[in-house]
Amino acid sequence: MPSVLVPLAQGCEELEAVTIIDLLRRAAIDVVTAGLDNRPVTASRGTLLIADTRLDDVIGRTFDMIVLPGGLPGADHLAADPRIIALLRSQHAAGRYIAAICAAPKVLAGAGLLDGRSATAYPGSVDPAAFPRVDFTDAAIVVDSTIVTSRGPGTAMDFALQLIELLLGRESRDQVERGLARTL
Repeated sequence: MPSVLVPLAQGCEELEAVTIIDLLRRAAIDVVTAGLDNRPVTASRGTLLIADTRLDDVIGRTFDMIVLPGGLPGADHLAADPRIIALLRSQHAAGRYIAAICAAPKVLAGAGLLDGRSATAYPGSVDPAAFPRVDFTDAAIVVDSTIVTSRGPGTAMDFALQLIELLLGRESRDQVERGLARTL
């Protein structure tokens, strides 16, 4: 069973975080949510989220994927946390998946992980001039090798389904999507 780490920072976008966690767990993926501190996470719209554990408790663990929910100031808190940057760089060096949605791609760009790659992000959340080595597009989802980025709350469900497909294949993605009754 693949394992995925979803770090939860104060001010994260709750729709993105919960959609990612919910859909990946529907696919029987081992999702571990980790708070950056010991407090419950107050998301950007005031929703209270309780992480499974603290980030410090999973630092030495290997994950098949790390997924960063966006939102502000959540993405800023992720970008400012040296533990997150170290985890992302280690994940990248090992050739394992990294994914970010909404404002969180700026965390990857700031860590140099998007240099020479295509990516997308929430409009206005990343200044392309600050990252001239990144090809920012307006696509809903961009998969560039082992890095996946997406635009925001409106793309969260498709983003999570794409992550399922990358980890488990198209059949698992289709099975989860059928259960969502998105089509007639």
